[in-house]
Amino acid sequence: MNTLVALCAVGAEKILGNEIKHLGYKLVSNAPGRVSFLGDDDALFRTNLCLRTADRVYLQTANYEALNFDDLYDGAFKVDWQDLLNKDSRIVVDKVRSHNSKLNSEHSIQGIIHKAIYAKLGSKWHMVTLPETGEESDIRVYIDNNQVFILLDLSGLPLHKRGYRVDGGIAPLRETTAATLLQQTMWRRKTPLHDPFCGSGTIAIEATLYAFNVAPGFGRRFALENLPFYNKDRAQVIRNDEAAKIRTDVEVRITGSDIDRKAVERSNQNAEYACVMAGRALKSIGISAHLPRPDFIQSDFKNLKAPYDTGLLLCNPPYGERLGNEEEAQALYADMDCLWKDFSNWEIGVITSNPNFQTSFGHKANLIKTFKAGNLDTSFYIYNRRDNGHNS
Repeated sequence: MNTLVALCAVGAEKILGNEIKHLGYKLVSNAPGRVSFLGDDDALFRTNLCLRTADRVYLQTANYEALNFDDLYDGAFKVDWQDLLNKDSRIVVDKVRSHNSKLNSEHSIQGIIHKAIYAKLGSKWHMVTLPETGEESDIRVYIDNNQVFILLDLSGLPLHKRGYRVDGGIAPLRETTAATLLQQTMWRRKTPLHDPFCGSGTIAIEATLYAFNVAPGFGRRFALENLPFYNKDRAQVIRNDEAAKIRTDVEVRITGSDIDRKAVERSNQNAEYACVMAGRALKSIGISAHLPRPDFIQSDFKNLKAPYDTGLLLCNPPYGERLGNEEEAQALYADMDCLWKDFSNWEIGVITSNPNFQTSFGHKANLIKTFKAGNLDTSFYIYNRRDNGHNS
């Protein structure tokens, strides 16, 4: 059994934990922005392929107490790195986080861990200098209350990089964030969904993948595939298993709009890539099926009318880089009152990093959730004006 650690936006730990449990793995603990769990060898690949709200997945290689640098070095040296890395791996201790611990110099911790790994590999492989001509292998270190956790990256590129978004436009919403919003609202595929500021189509596309049960990682590779313990045959079995779970026999009503013609074109292009990705997964197991694309139209949000009696209006309205200044942002948020009126029976979800959104919008949310991805603090405002059936 392996101990794995999945990273997510701070505030999304419970949502990610529910995803992990749904895959059949046992939660161990969580901390801000990360969830630890137990999984079999298949979990190394399956979690990277299937988790929608995780930013990265790591294998925990060590957990020990360190009160000084000798302890830190010895604990790292004990790990059987020769079984986890290739002889030509380029080893990078990319990040160190220390909290409430005696060892708190991130640069020194980074150097000691790097030195211990190289010493262990050199002693096992009888090499004075490692070639470092191969793929990069990233190591992350957390020290909490003097407990050291050494993690080996299994993902490579962050998992929000699904592979379908060719053009993200200006300041696009992360795919993992869009998936988190869908989970937070407990959206179900039979509920109509519309994004009035579709940008690059991320919300509608993530909803489409979720509605048709398409694993989000079908269109990319993972760092795991470069490591010596990667089981290519098992990974293919897992891919086939997940491809067989794709549903194409369900009705969904997912739409998006934007005042910018290029945004609509961008959204359609990205949606096409995402659905082709799913189609290839189906074709790999001998199924020739067409995944319906979300519908995008060019329209000012002020001209929209609700296409159905009830549904979910979910959006990331322009702000910051996507909109000039604070006055313009406040004016736009005030104008969004038309959505409140024209989508009167719809649940509304709005994510923004603007702290004045709710005041300008003029309506008090039923629930406000905060998420922090990277250095960006955002608030997610949920207006659930009546039970629209999205929980059924």
